[in-house]
Amino acid sequence: MVELPPPDDLTRWRRAERRRLLTAREALPAANHAAAGAAIEASLLARFPPPAAGRLGGYWPMRGEYDCRPLLHRWTRAGGGVALPAVLAPAQPLEFRPWRPGARMEAGRWETTHPAEGDAVVPDVLLVPLVGFDAAGHRLGYGGGFYDRTLAALAPRPVAVGVGFELGRLATVHPQPHDAVLDLIVTEAGVVFERGG
Repeated sequence: MVELPPPDDLTRWRRAERRRLLTAREALPAANHAAAGAAIEASLLARFPPPAAGRLGGYWPMRGEYDCRPLLHRWTRAGGGVALPAVLAPAQPLEFRPWRPGARMEAGRWETTHPAEGDAVVPDVLLVPLVGFDAAGHRLGYGGGFYDRTLAALAPRPVAVGVGFELGRLATVHPQPHDAVLDLIVTEAGVVFERGG
Protein backbone atom coordinates (compact mmCIF):
# COMPACT_ATOMS: atom_id res chain seq x y z
CA MET A 1 0.00 0.00 0.00
CA VAL A 2 1.32 3.44 -0.95
CA GLU A 3 1.66 5.79 2.01
CA LEU A 4 -0.01 9.12 1.35
CA PRO A 5 1.76 12.17 2.74
CA PRO A 6 -0.20 13.99 5.44
CA PRO A 7 -1.84 17.24 4.45
CA ASP A 8 -0.07 20.45 5.43
CA ASP A 9 -2.71 21.12 8.09
CA LEU A 10 -3.89 17.73 9.37
CA THR A 11 -6.32 19.22 11.88
CA ARG A 12 -8.04 21.27 9.18
CA TRP A 13 -8.11 18.27 6.81
CA ARG A 14 -9.68 16.01 9.45
CA ARG A 15 -12.25 18.66 10.35
CA ALA A 16 -13.23 19.05 6.67
CA GLU A 17 -13.39 15.27 6.08
CA ARG A 18 -15.45 14.80 9.22
CA ARG A 19 -17.90 17.48 8.09
CA ARG A 20 -18.12 16.01 4.57
CA LEU A 21 -18.71 12.46 5.81
CA LEU A 22 -21.26 13.49 8.42
CA THR A 23 -23.21 15.44 5.79
CA ALA A 24 -23.20 12.41 3.48
CA ARG A 25 -24.22 10.06 6.30
CA GLU A 26 -27.06 12.28 7.48
CA ALA A 27 -28.32 12.50 3.88
CA LEU A 28 -28.66 8.71 3.53
CA PRO A 29 -32.27 7.84 2.63
CA ALA A 30 -34.03 6.05 5.50
CA ALA A 31 -34.47 2.85 3.48
CA ASN A 32 -30.75 2.72 2.60
CA HIS A 33 -29.80 3.42 6.21
CA ALA A 34 -32.10 0.64 7.45
CA ALA A 35 -30.83 -1.88 4.88
CA ALA A 36 -27.19 -1.07 5.68
CA GLY A 37 -27.95 -1.36 9.41
CA ALA A 38 -29.57 -4.76 8.95
CA ALA A 39 -26.52 -6.00 7.02
CA ILE A 40 -24.16 -4.73 9.74
CA GLU A 41 -26.25 -6.41 12.44
CA ALA A 42 -26.22 -9.73 10.55
CA SER A 43 -22.43 -9.62 10.23
CA LEU A 44 -22.00 -8.79 13.91
CA LEU A 45 -24.31 -11.59 15.06
CA ALA A 46 -22.56 -14.11 12.81
CA ARG A 47 -19.18 -13.11 14.24
CA PHE A 48 -20.22 -12.52 17.87
CA PRO A 49 -23.20 -14.70 18.82
CA PRO A 50 -24.77 -13.71 22.13
CA PRO A 51 -24.46 -14.60 24.94
CA ALA A 52 -21.28 -16.59 24.21
CA ALA A 53 -19.45 -13.43 23.09
CA GLY A 54 -19.87 -11.91 26.56
CA ARG A 55 -20.82 -8.34 27.43
CA LEU A 56 -21.43 -6.08 24.44
CA GLY A 57 -20.47 -2.42 24.65
CA GLY A 58 -22.79 -0.43 22.42
CA TYR A 59 -23.84 3.21 22.18
CA TRP A 60 -26.97 5.32 21.76
CA PRO A 61 -26.81 6.50 18.12
CA MET A 62 -26.63 10.12 17.01
CA ARG A 63 -26.04 12.02 13.78
CA GLY A 64 -26.99 9.19 11.44
CA GLU A 65 -24.72 6.55 13.03
CA TYR A 66 -25.39 2.85 12.56
CA ASP A 67 -28.29 2.25 14.96
CA CYS A 68 -27.19 -0.63 17.16
CA ARG A 69 -30.28 -0.48 19.43
CA PRO A 70 -32.04 -3.44 17.69
CA LEU A 71 -28.84 -5.45 18.22
CA LEU A 72 -28.71 -4.42 21.90
CA HIS A 73 -32.30 -5.63 22.40
CA ARG A 74 -31.56 -8.89 20.62
CA TRP A 75 -28.43 -9.36 22.71
CA THR A 76 -30.30 -8.96 26.00
CA ARG A 77 -33.13 -11.26 24.84
CA ALA A 78 -30.49 -13.93 24.18
CA GLY A 79 -29.21 -13.54 27.75
CA GLY A 80 -26.13 -11.40 27.03
CA GLY A 81 -25.05 -8.35 29.00
CA VAL A 82 -24.95 -4.90 27.43
CA ALA A 83 -23.18 -1.72 28.51
CA LEU A 84 -23.33 1.83 27.16
CA PRO A 85 -20.73 4.60 27.46
CA ALA A 86 -21.00 7.71 29.58
CA VAL A 87 -18.84 10.74 28.84
CA LEU A 88 -17.63 11.86 32.28
CA ALA A 89 -15.34 14.74 31.34
CA PRO A 90 -13.30 16.10 28.42
CA ALA A 91 -10.03 14.26 27.71
CA GLN A 92 -11.03 11.28 29.91
CA PRO A 93 -11.85 7.66 29.02
CA LEU A 94 -15.48 6.67 28.71
CA GLU A 95 -17.19 4.81 31.56
CA PHE A 96 -19.39 1.87 30.56
CA ARG A 97 -22.56 1.27 32.56
CA PRO A 98 -24.87 -1.75 32.35
CA TRP A 99 -27.98 -1.29 30.19
CA ARG A 100 -31.16 -3.28 29.72
CA PRO A 101 -34.45 -2.44 27.99
CA GLY A 102 -36.38 0.02 30.12
CA ALA A 103 -33.28 1.36 31.89
CA ARG A 104 -33.49 5.05 32.84
CA MET A 105 -31.44 7.09 30.40
CA GLU A 106 -30.11 10.62 30.69
CA ALA A 107 -28.58 13.17 28.35
CA GLY A 108 -24.82 13.50 28.50
CA ARG A 109 -22.22 15.79 26.98
CA TRP A 110 -22.06 16.42 23.23
CA GLU A 111 -25.50 15.03 22.32
CA THR A 112 -24.82 11.66 23.99
CA THR A 113 -27.29 9.55 25.97
CA HIS A 114 -26.30 7.00 28.61
CA PRO A 115 -27.70 4.93 31.50
CA ALA A 116 -28.43 7.17 34.46
CA GLU A 117 -26.97 4.75 36.99
CA GLY A 118 -24.91 1.61 37.44
CA ASP A 119 -21.40 0.59 38.41
CA ALA A 120 -18.71 0.73 35.75
CA VAL A 121 -18.10 -2.49 33.78
CA VAL A 122 -15.70 -3.55 31.04
CA PRO A 123 -17.26 -4.87 27.80
CA ASP A 124 -15.85 -7.98 26.11
CA VAL A 125 -16.79 -6.71 22.63
CA LEU A 126 -16.95 -2.96 22.05
CA LEU A 127 -18.78 -1.36 19.13
CA VAL A 128 -16.96 1.82 18.11
CA PRO A 129 -18.94 4.17 15.85
CA LEU A 130 -17.11 5.38 12.74
CA VAL A 131 -17.34 8.66 10.91
CA GLY A 132 -14.55 7.51 8.58
CA PHE A 133 -12.10 4.62 8.40
CA ASP A 134 -9.22 3.29 6.34
CA ALA A 135 -7.98 -0.12 5.22
CA ALA A 136 -5.37 -0.23 8.01
CA GLY A 137 -8.00 -0.29 10.78
CA HIS A 138 -7.83 3.36 11.78
CA ARG A 139 -10.87 5.44 12.60
CA LEU A 140 -11.91 9.01 12.06
CA GLY A 141 -14.29 9.91 14.88
CA TYR A 142 -15.75 13.16 16.14
CA GLY A 143 -12.37 14.50 17.24
CA GLY A 144 -12.61 14.17 21.03
CA GLY A 145 -10.32 11.14 21.33
CA PHE A 146 -12.67 9.38 23.77
CA TYR A 147 -12.46 5.91 22.22
CA ASP A 148 -8.66 6.11 21.81
CA ARG A 149 -8.30 6.95 25.51
CA THR A 150 -10.83 4.29 26.48
CA LEU A 151 -9.13 1.51 24.52
CA ALA A 152 -5.79 2.50 26.04
CA ALA A 153 -7.26 2.44 29.57
CA LEU A 154 -9.58 -0.60 29.64
CA ALA A 155 -8.11 -3.78 31.09
CA PRO A 156 -8.52 -6.25 29.65
CA ARG A 157 -8.93 -4.45 26.34
CA PRO A 158 -12.18 -5.49 24.66
CA VAL A 159 -12.37 -6.59 21.04
CA ALA A 160 -12.79 -3.20 19.36
CA VAL A 161 -15.18 -3.39 16.40
CA GLY A 162 -15.58 -0.28 14.27
CA VAL A 163 -19.09 -0.03 12.83
CA GLY A 164 -20.13 2.35 10.09
CA PHE A 165 -21.08 2.75 6.47
CA GLU A 166 -19.05 2.24 3.30
CA LEU A 167 -19.47 5.93 2.47
CA GLY A 168 -16.98 6.60 5.30
CA ARG A 169 -14.13 4.71 3.59
CA LEU A 170 -10.99 6.86 3.14
CA ALA A 171 -7.63 6.13 1.55
CA THR A 172 -6.11 6.99 4.93
CA VAL A 173 -7.09 8.88 8.07
CA HIS A 174 -3.43 9.91 8.47
CA PRO A 175 -3.23 8.19 11.89
CA GLN A 176 -1.25 9.74 14.72
CA PRO A 177 0.67 7.82 17.41
CA HIS A 178 -2.24 8.07 19.89
CA ASP A 179 -4.83 6.69 17.42
CA ALA A 180 -5.89 3.17 18.42
CA VAL A 181 -6.05 0.47 15.75
CA LEU A 182 -9.38 -1.37 15.75
CA ASP A 183 -9.57 -5.16 15.80
CA LEU A 184 -12.30 -5.33 13.14
CA ILE A 185 -14.28 -2.96 10.98
CA VAL A 186 -17.79 -3.95 9.90
CA THR A 187 -19.83 -2.09 7.30
CA GLU A 188 -22.82 -3.08 5.19
CA ALA A 189 -20.26 -4.89 2.98
CA GLY A 190 -19.34 -7.22 5.88
CA VAL A 191 -16.05 -7.48 7.75
CA VAL A 192 -13.82 -5.13 5.75
CA PHE A 193 -10.83 -5.12 8.12
CA GLU A 194 -9.48 -7.63 10.59
CA ARG A 195 -6.35 -6.98 12.60
CA GLY A 196 -3.75 -9.61 11.85
CA GLY A 197 -6.02 -11.01 9.13
